[in-house]
Amino acid sequence: MQDTDSPEALREQNESLRRRLAELTAEAANNESILKRTQARELSLLRADGLAALLHAMVDGLRESFALDAVSVVLLDPQHEIRHLLIAAGDRSEELKEVFFVDSLVSLAPQLAALHRPWLGPYVGADHHLLFPAAPHLKSVALLPLPRKDVATGALCFGSRESGRFTRHHGTDFLAHLGAVAAVCVENAINRARLLRAGITDFLTGWHNRRYLQQRLKEELARAQRRGGSIACLMIDIDHFKRINDGYGHLAGDLALKEVTQRVEAQIRSMDTAARFGGDELAILLPDASAAEAARLAERIRQAIAQAPFQLTAQIERALTLSVGVAAAAPARDESDLKVVADRLLAEADAALYRAKALGRNRVQVGAG
Repeated sequence: MQDTDSPEALREQNESLRRRLAELTAEAANNESILKRTQARELSLLRADGLAALLHAMVDGLRESFALDAVSVVLLDPQHEIRHLLIAAGDRSEELKEVFFVDSLVSLAPQLAALHRPWLGPYVGADHHLLFPAAPHLKSVALLPLPRKDVATGALCFGSRESGRFTRHHGTDFLAHLGAVAAVCVENAINRARLLRAGITDFLTGWHNRRYLQQRLKEELARAQRRGGSIACLMIDIDHFKRINDGYGHLAGDLALKEVTQRVEAQIRSMDTAARFGGDELAILLPDASAAEAARLAERIRQAIAQAPFQLTAQIERALTLSVGVAAAAPARDESDLKVVADRLLAEADAALYRAKALGRNRVQVGAG
């Protein structure tokens, strides 16, 4: 039997203690590094300017900070409100390729059905491939709930090609805290977007107002200039709309205007911007569209309005028609004043509209430009 008090045994014990101390020191240093990175990333999430910027920070920022092979965000959005808020802010949900907007969390992964704490474990293709469609060869994953009132409204999903990166034996407190912070940031960003939209939205139709349209037009012209593309504009007027208000009252006019905008909205793309320009005059911006393409859309809109009567009161139906003016612009690379281009585009579409009315209404007229 070996003497535990012998010099050799004491040396072995000391060496074992030194190894254990080194392991604990390395683990503590690693945990401190993780904590610092987490705190820094949480701060960047809290400082994100807008919903799209926040989602980019959650995906790209966390992937870089934690040296991950894949990060995705799942957001419960059954009414498509979050997607509409992104569009209203000039962003496109389809450009956020690692963000998934779903009607039900369980539709993407079974673990999301009752996700109250972070779930860590091996990557299973049958369960997790929809969360990371563009990230092959993953070995382990961490699924963090985005909680609101103890219910997950989404998930923050981490993927790694290291099998030992996320296991059921790892602590999850800092991940749970990160998920909670991210959830608060998402909710705050959505609420800010709602407030912003309220200030740029027409209360009757739910469309944007003229101020937003003019701001959006400059942004889309800048995008078209960078890409060497074009943007088209439709100016729409409801023919003889004053007769509706005068003959049946403003409530009937409001109902007719709302139904007109609903029929128009059914024809346009999600990337298009629709606005109530003033009174019964409507405007639509069509990114990446030529005058010919815009004219074809305008004709479909005209037909959608003319093909069925409008219910003005419980007993009265009336047919309505539209006059539409179309114009397009392709800003040159060296064009320095996009406000001039924007004003000219609106003026050309408006002039085309008045030509359509002068020629008898219920028609589409393309501008000379």
